[in-house]
Amino acid sequence: MGSERMEMRKRQMSVQQESVAGTTAPAQNEQPGQGNRGSNACCFCWCCCCSCSCLTVRNEDRDERNRRASYDFKAEGNADFEESTKPTAEEVCLWGQSFDKLMQCPAGRSAFRQFLRTEFSEENMLFWLACEEFSKETNKSLIEEKARIIYEDYISILSPKEVSLDSRVREVINRNMLEPTSHTFDDAQLQIFTLMQRDSYPRFMNSSVYKSLLKTVSEQSVET
Repeated sequence: MGSERMEMRKRQMSVQQESVAGTTAPAQNEQPGQGNRGSNACCFCWCCCCSCSCLTVRNEDRDERNRRASYDFKAEGNADFEESTKPTAEEVCLWGQSFDKLMQCPAGRSAFRQFLRTEFSEENMLFWLACEEFSKETNKSLIEEKARIIYEDYISILSPKEVSLDSRVREVINRNMLEPTSHTFDDAQLQIFTLMQRDSYPRFMNSSVYKSLLKTVSEQSVET
């Protein structure tokens, strides 16, 4: 009898141990799942934060592009508007007298810009126009922003629209950029003006663009 009781107790204990093992095993199996959920939650939070940061950067880039596009429109829009003006025969004749008279006339600047485009040097006129617009700015914060944009667009060696300036003028601009004013690019604007006057202007006067325009306005003047 004693041995039978001992045997029954052993069986009961064995059954209890198996039942306990059976109940604890799922709990142990669930722990990795819980850990994964925690990890996933952390990953989810990290991804959300990363997404928010990326969104913020994209918004800032978009705002910067909008500001640049707005300023580029002002700098280049003058020339685009000038293309719609029709010069008189007298004005076209005056262009041949001096480069100053050509640049003083909106229609003259427009025709000259079209010619520069054929010579792949339109950036000289765009830079000159940007400097003209910039020199009229009086707001200090806008002066700093516009000076940076002009520098990146026309002075930086990384820009596809970089204008040709000597080392002395570049050094002056770099010093001026430490505390920009409306006169930051005066020396550079003058040098580009001189470059266009010496190199591009004579070719423009002998070009088919100018001769054709002069013929057209002269004929229209006779008809009227």
